[in-house]
Amino acid sequence: MSFPSEVLDAMMQAAIAAAQPESCIPSRLPLAGKRTVVVGAGKASGAMAKSLEQAWIKNGRSLDVLSGVVVVPAGYEQDCECIQILTAGHPVPDERSVQAADQIKQAVKGLSKDDLVIALISGGGSALMAQPIEGVSLALKQDVTKGLLMGGATIQEINTVRKQLSQIKGGKLALAAGEARLETWLISDVPGDDPESIASGPTVVDDSTPQQALALLERYLPDVPNAVRAALESKKSDLHAVSGEVKMIGSPMSSLQAAAKVAKANGYMPIILGDALEGESQEVGKTMAGIAKCIALHSQPYKAPAVLLSGGETTVTHSGGGKGGPNQEFLLGLLAGLDSHPNIHALAIDTDGRDGSEPVAGACIGPDTLARAKQAGLSLVESCEQHDSYSFFKALDCLIDTGPTFTNVNDFRAVLIEK
Repeated sequence: MSFPSEVLDAMMQAAIAAAQPESCIPSRLPLAGKRTVVVGAGKASGAMAKSLEQAWIKNGRSLDVLSGVVVVPAGYEQDCECIQILTAGHPVPDERSVQAADQIKQAVKGLSKDDLVIALISGGGSALMAQPIEGVSLALKQDVTKGLLMGGATIQEINTVRKQLSQIKGGKLALAAGEARLETWLISDVPGDDPESIASGPTVVDDSTPQQALALLERYLPDVPNAVRAALESKKSDLHAVSGEVKMIGSPMSSLQAAAKVAKANGYMPIILGDALEGESQEVGKTMAGIAKCIALHSQPYKAPAVLLSGGETTVTHSGGGKGGPNQEFLLGLLAGLDSHPNIHALAIDTDGRDGSEPVAGACIGPDTLARAKQAGLSLVESCEQHDSYSFFKALDCLIDTGPTFTNVNDFRAVLIEK
């Protein structure tokens, strides 16, 4: 049997590989249009565009009819032959996000029913395409987004607000495509794989309302900007029918299943707890610690050796000025709950390669992590209170740096219990 750290790493690599666009792009491409325009936004969208071009050529099709515009964060660029790759701000939109939204809408403008639009949408697309509604400036939208992120709002809640403050999200890109045939290919980063929530659903019908968005802002922001409040109070609902086919080509569950195969091959019972876990990161970590200890001590509900696998998106309500994303924060809570249990190891990352504000994917822990922290003069209690997971794990050399992975199916967590 391999060392626990090796098994954890192999599961992580399998989870990321299963979500790579080159593995997900449909082998059967749609019937080409007189013109085929590819648009998209998200951390995986650049790699999706490149894989689409390669599949297009492999199917014997000419690139002459293919064009398009896709926007990604810096570091996620790909070399494409006929699809333009733009970069813009993430996780907070910037002026490039506004320009990208305009270029993407222009790319699908004036198409006919003989043309085809393929939308490549993945996590991160909400910030990368920004076209605020009248009366709301980009700066105001940036402030609102930051406030929601810092306040601990879920991705669905953030996207509800984004859609109501946008002229491109919530199905409005589909409307801009007019009569053209539309196919949307999605790589999901949201709990439940809801197409409306992935990148705020630019090509999917939106059933949220301005009133819902305003209620969320009032919940998470101390003061809702007057211009934003006025815009939402005067705004009519955007409910409309959007035609087109939606294909979910990559999802968190596919990655968890790939990791489960690796676990089983190495002699560990894989236990998939779910692909849509949400909640405060530390609290989820403590709950996971309780399950792991029950397996280790009582062989319930499963016997060790076993691996607890989960996905989804937990949140961090920042209050102490610390650094670190949800996966590192999860591991702080897990450490607190495990209390140096001798047979439990764990790893938690964001599959896009960036967990929170710092350029690392996540971190890993072992039975000796807490003891090493004490020797280094680190306080787990203070790190938890200050939400400073990044500094804690950096000092212990526990951080995981994958670099950009060119995909995004959100969090991947593995808690390994030895026999």
